[in-house]
Amino acid sequence: MKFFAAALAALALASPLQAQDEPDLEIWRLDCGTIAFADSAAFSDAHLYDGKARTLVASCYLLRNGSRYLLWDAGLPAGLIGTGLSQGGTTLSLDRSIADQLSNIGVTTDQVTFAGVSHYHFDHTGQLSDFSASTLLIGAGDWDVVKETTQPNPLVDPRPFAPWLGENAAEVIAIPGDHDVFGDGSVVMKAMPGHTPGHTSLLVRLPETGNILLTGDLYHFEEQVENRGVPSFNTNRADTLASFERFNAIAKSLDATVLIQHDPRHLGRLPTFPGSAK
Repeated sequence: MKFFAAALAALALASPLQAQDEPDLEIWRLDCGTIAFADSAAFSDAHLYDGKARTLVASCYLLRNGSRYLLWDAGLPAGLIGTGLSQGGTTLSLDRSIADQLSNIGVTTDQVTFAGVSHYHFDHTGQLSDFSASTLLIGAGDWDVVKETTQPNPLVDPRPFAPWLGENAAEVIAIPGDHDVFGDGSVVMKAMPGHTPGHTSLLVRLPETGNILLTGDLYHFEEQVENRGVPSFNTNRADTLASFERFNAIAKSLDATVLIQHDPRHLGRLPTFPGSAK
């Protein structure tokens, strides 16, 4: 009993300090491309979206905690700027690089402390190598796949990860579960496997705006939330469904605003760049 009483007293004393030390946190949404599908059938293994055209956005995010920065996802490759690509009913386009957008708010790629990716797919890693000075944050299951992949394929391209592979590699933190990015609880990677083995979503606890959840690719668009659409290219269906349940429970418990990173209908949930949310 004495132990619990002492612990409660310590918590009571710590509370005012925690309130004073609330993180100086800010988030920007970056435009990292557009992906148009003539047929979105692949986004459900139960034929929920067969024959339906759909245009998705590729969203990246910059988060500032004091003087430290986290880039969350790295979008489509910069080589698409001014050219685009159409193949097999899918059209990819990109207007500006991440580095170019960061210059608008006075941030350089070398200032980014952490480069975090929700998973290894090409539309989330295309400009990753521009952040070779950053510590890479990636789910451990995904990192295992990247390290084992020697030739690019439609789902895994190890080339953007080159700065963190081989000799003299930059620092990597391969995360087996959840991960507190800045060590203060303000930004936490949440393990949401299924889309890929080490897929993660991101919880951001903004002091003014409140809690937000960035989906990664757990969901690509709102209809998947409503009818539990599991993409046919996911690595594990059961894990995906379990991650749906966990993500939704977190969102409800924390009254969090959900940002589906690929859904253009969610763009208005954060200020338009170069505006930010705090």
